[in-house]
Amino acid sequence: MVTLGVDLASKPKRTASCLIRWNSTSALVEKLSMGVTDSDLHELFGRADKIGIHAPFGWPARFSRAIADYSASTVWPAVGVSQLRFRRTDEVVKEKLDRWPLSVSTDLIAVPAFRAVRLLAERAATGEAIDRSGGGRFVEAYPAVALIVWGFLSRGYNGTRGAAVRDQLVTEFAKQTTAWLTMSQQNWSRCRASDDVLDALVAALVARTAAIGCCEPIPPTDRELATEEGWIALPQSETLDKLL
Repeated sequence: MVTLGVDLASKPKRTASCLIRWNSTSALVEKLSMGVTDSDLHELFGRADKIGIHAPFGWPARFSRAIADYSASTVWPAVGVSQLRFRRTDEVVKEKLDRWPLSVSTDLIAVPAFRAVRLLAERAATGEAIDRSGGGRFVEAYPAVALIVWGFLSRGYNGTRGAAVRDQLVTEFAKQTTAWLTMSQQNWSRCRASDDVLDALVAALVARTAAIGCCEPIPPTDRELATEEGWIALPQSETLDKLL
């Protein structure tokens, strides 16, 4: 199996990708890249069996309908602001981990989401079936919440200010995965230097987690919404050492 993790930014400069090849005894990081273009991504998509993208795959259903109704007839629904800001999957993450994901309708994560859904639409145009809930090749990854589940520090590791925290996080992550994850010291250094690269690595591991059925299942009552809004693949606890 080959998994791909993508930390998707609005532009290629801050977009990172990680390609991992799996066998029965190890996982080899074959390619770790920054500055990844749409063309690069489509080439990588063609090489992967399961793909984790760190960006939302859709918007809250209530938000989408409210915007459509207002555009058509200047009608606004009687719903709370929280219902317009957060998807059902965001609510589930909050319930399980006491942490709100960024809102795709009100935070800047919406801009990478525009790119994500355009890429998915381009794959759909080639005839590939796209399941926003993660049932196909593509799954929505959220590295920070995966790190929480796997027992790592997941706050304060971004950007220049987070360099010291990120260095500690990468050291702990490398130590826990050393028995089965094969990656060069140069690439570990790149993870220390860039939270984007680190998130791409984690997204590739989330893709593997989803592929082998080790993510929390979508509740039956939420499945229809998940196919419309997208769904964050949330690893089950203690699965990081069970990915082979």
